[in-house]
Amino acid sequence: MTDASATSPTPTGSSSDSPARRSQPASTPDPTADEVLAGVLETAHTDTSIRPQDDLFRFVNGQWLATAEIPADRPSSGAFTTLRDEAEAACRQIVEELAEHFSSVAPETAPEVLTTNRGRVGALYEAFMDEAHLEELGAEPLAEELTPVLDASSKEELARVLGEMTPIGFMGVVGADVEVDINDPERYTSWIGQSGLGLPDESYYREEAQAPLRQAYVAHVARMLALAGLAESFGAPGEDLAERIMAVETALAKGHWDRVTCRDVEKMNNPMSWQEIVDSAPGLPWHEWREGIRAAARTAGIEETAFLDEAIVTQPDYLPHAAGVWQETDLEDLKAWTAWHVVHGRATLLSGAFVEENFDFYGRTLQGTDELRPRWKRGVGLVESCLGEALGEIYVERHFPPSHKSMMEALVGRLIEAYRRSISSLEWMSPATRERALEKLALFTPKIGYPVRWRDYSAVKVVPGDVLASVRSVERADMVYSLSKLTKPVDRDEWHMTPQTVNAYYNPTMNEIVFPAAILQPPFFDPQADDAVNYAGIGAVIGHEIGHGFDDQGSTFDGTGKVSDWWTSEDREAFTERTSALISQYDAYTPEVVVAKHRAAGTEETEIPHVNGALTIGENIGDLGGLGIALKAYSLALADAGVSSVEEAPVIDGLTGLQRFFYSWARIWRSKSRPDYAELLLTVDPHSPAEFRCNGIVRNVEAFYKAFEVDPKDALWLAPNERVSIW
Repeated sequence: MTDASATSPTPTGSSSDSPARRSQPASTPDPTADEVLAGVLETAHTDTSIRPQDDLFRFVNGQWLATAEIPADRPSSGAFTTLRDEAEAACRQIVEELAEHFSSVAPETAPEVLTTNRGRVGALYEAFMDEAHLEELGAEPLAEELTPVLDASSKEELARVLGEMTPIGFMGVVGADVEVDINDPERYTSWIGQSGLGLPDESYYREEAQAPLRQAYVAHVARMLALAGLAESFGAPGEDLAERIMAVETALAKGHWDRVTCRDVEKMNNPMSWQEIVDSAPGLPWHEWREGIRAAARTAGIEETAFLDEAIVTQPDYLPHAAGVWQETDLEDLKAWTAWHVVHGRATLLSGAFVEENFDFYGRTLQGTDELRPRWKRGVGLVESCLGEALGEIYVERHFPPSHKSMMEALVGRLIEAYRRSISSLEWMSPATRERALEKLALFTPKIGYPVRWRDYSAVKVVPGDVLASVRSVERADMVYSLSKLTKPVDRDEWHMTPQTVNAYYNPTMNEIVFPAAILQPPFFDPQADDAVNYAGIGAVIGHEIGHGFDDQGSTFDGTGKVSDWWTSEDREAFTERTSALISQYDAYTPEVVVAKHRAAGTEETEIPHVNGALTIGENIGDLGGLGIALKAYSLALADAGVSSVEEAPVIDGLTGLQRFFYSWARIWRSKSRPDYAELLLTVDPHSPAEFRCNGIVRNVEAFYKAFEVDPKDALWLAPNERVSIW
């Protein structure tokens, strides 16, 4: 789940003189009455000139869309960002209290305080907030990482330096990590794949429409190099260096797989031995690079490591391509490119000139955001990224009552039961595949609120007043944490999000659904709300994450988390037929904010970017299954209360149960984005824009047609034979 979404795209079939302006039929409750809007709907936010049959998203959120202003320091705003702001404010209170406490301790007791998580959090935040000290330092903190790059006298030596940079996250033309082995989920293994770019996606290096952005990127790189004094170090103008860096990245990008191809689990699953990796791309100095990684591991405290003894190679044909680029590129250009990525990776931890220049490109130019986030917000973000569970433990103590966890456990249980019943009755699936699907569902592991065991940060040495030294300690500890997995059994208690994160996820190798504490708030979850509201809110979120276990990627894993073809060929073909239809639907959608931007610029209509149905198919399957199963779970809750069907649910505030359910669904997708950000997301985000997560889903759900008596004259009407139902 994410709030990455665009604003009010045009609904299919609507126009300025469309049925969207017709009056409300008498059989549907009048949404203009305050008593109707007092419950799930919010009077000030609805647009009663629009009918839900034509545009559910704008009917529920129209006035909010028209009047809400995106904060100057954000690229978007909406239900998710509101909750994130609240979680951020709660975390601010915690870190400022801890920083104030740390600043008050006597010097002789500070070392002892720094052995506690509270001391680490307080000292790290305090160090980041000392802006004056960072201004004094300027580019000086970069020397530790830049000096070895500048001193490299051969490509082999540079490869070793790149390996030594593993803790900071930039390893050169390829990247590597440790994750669960999808072929044997009882163990960890190394993963290796494409890397090396500074723009968000390989398409930015090749598409003509991105030419102005490429020019802006080169200018940005030149300015950053100048700030770091690298033009003098290389004895070349910054603009010339930036062009050469761009040439390196453009060459690498030509071998990168696109994001849709990277969704193909079968294509990405290529186990190889170390020697096979080396033999596949002999032009790369693999051994020097790996020795650099081992040197970094020794510095961090690991004397021996099996890292890369074997690995899953995610883009195997990229490796020989990268080797060709490495061989054909001059050493000085490779050094300049490496130095640029060092500066880029550290920019947010340096003086104001670096921070502002970094934001000017990645915030203003790429996302259209007006203002840099206040320093306290960036400080909270730093603590989150470095000591997330230390902060999360305190957040849970203060903001997540045990009653919320027990209520969520009951909701999750009901959603899983609803899925079980739905899968059991699927007409398009054979008994053999259905049995395997039910086996997988029975093995789902829900995680709610917070981990049962908190992360150990004892290896982190926060240095008071030195934010970069502290971050480097975190990076070394993270490297040890990661590489140590290779000698241990899989940790099934590990979380990949902190409790204060407003999000949720499905992990296919663990077959687990995870719901951090911070998302369990209104409008997603309200203990005082009507069941219809909660099931369309948090219930649909739960259903969405379960649905990922059966989407285009998740359906290739069995219940143990292993890649396995448990489908009959006929059932896989039937599944593909349904998903292909959904892809076609979403390919036809274009966010209105992007349309307006391009029309103003004179772009040809056929050249205006649209949703990539193949990129977003997994999330769209999750949304479609999530809402449908949430509705089934709502009906189970009603049955437990003695109500025979959803249609017989009590009318509240003049709204039927189905209407409240769909209004709640529309409300959780309330969102608007800046034009540049909305367009960026069309390229890089596997989630569809907000309106289509709302409208694009309900037009495939039969109950929506019943709730609002939708007919062929309505904009959201979809012919019965075109409606997609999967789970």
